[in-house]
Amino acid sequence: MLRALAPGPAMAPGAPSSSPSPILAALLFSSLVLPLAQAIVVYTDKEVHGAVGSRVTLYCSFWSSEWVSDDISFTWRYQPEGGRDAISIFHYAKGQPYIDEVGTFKERIQWVGDPHWKDGSIVIHNLDYSDNGTFTCDVKNPPDIVGKTSQVTLYVFEKVPTRYGVVLGAVIGGVIGVVLLLLVLFYLVRYCWLRRQEALQRRLSAMEKGKLHKAAKDSKRGRQTPVLYAMLDHSRSTKAASEKKSKGLGESRKDKK
Repeated sequence: MLRALAPGPAMAPGAPSSSPSPILAALLFSSLVLPLAQAIVVYTDKEVHGAVGSRVTLYCSFWSSEWVSDDISFTWRYQPEGGRDAISIFHYAKGQPYIDEVGTFKERIQWVGDPHWKDGSIVIHNLDYSDNGTFTCDVKNPPDIVGKTSQVTLYVFEKVPTRYGVVLGAVIGGVIGVVLLLLVLFYLVRYCWLRRQEALQRRLSAMEKGKLHKAAKDSKRGRQTPVLYAMLDHSRSTKAASEKKSKGLGESRKDKK
């Protein structure tokens, strides 16, 4: 059960005024800050380039604190180069695109956006030099309708010039590619050189082992040769002694006879 608040004591005449109520301060803060915090934000490119006779896409997206409403609307306006007034050339509302039946873009605009993806982009076909100018995208997503529009400037050329950023990116990409190629070649040459060094090292090791084995064989043969000669000399001396002994025995037998 709610109870009514008792009225406070009456302020005496001439007494100093009290400070503002906290509720009034909160209301004032919300009225000033919340609309700014909930303002819709629209995004477009700063500028786009196109060639005569080609087509160009004018991108438009937005951010909103609210869900995409069924009453969302997109409006594109065009201000010619050097002109002061902007004219409406396209409008999207209630799920239907509307192209203005007057002006130079009457039969050259195509709707390619999708509100569910927060996209309000359009395509302009068959570009001409007279299309140079500023295009403004305005989005309303009730109840979020407060916010700034976004502008994109269209430049139409006979041939689309190469952008400085594209050239710089290509140069940087080429330099990086050359550096990577040099690194690959360096590591490939180094790998081949190491493989060759390993092969030479193996051959040298095999040759050293062969020399040591041959030297061992030669030294063994050198040690065996004197022994053989000594054995031969010993056998010869033994044979000569036995022959001499048998000869002496034969002569002594003759003398006895």
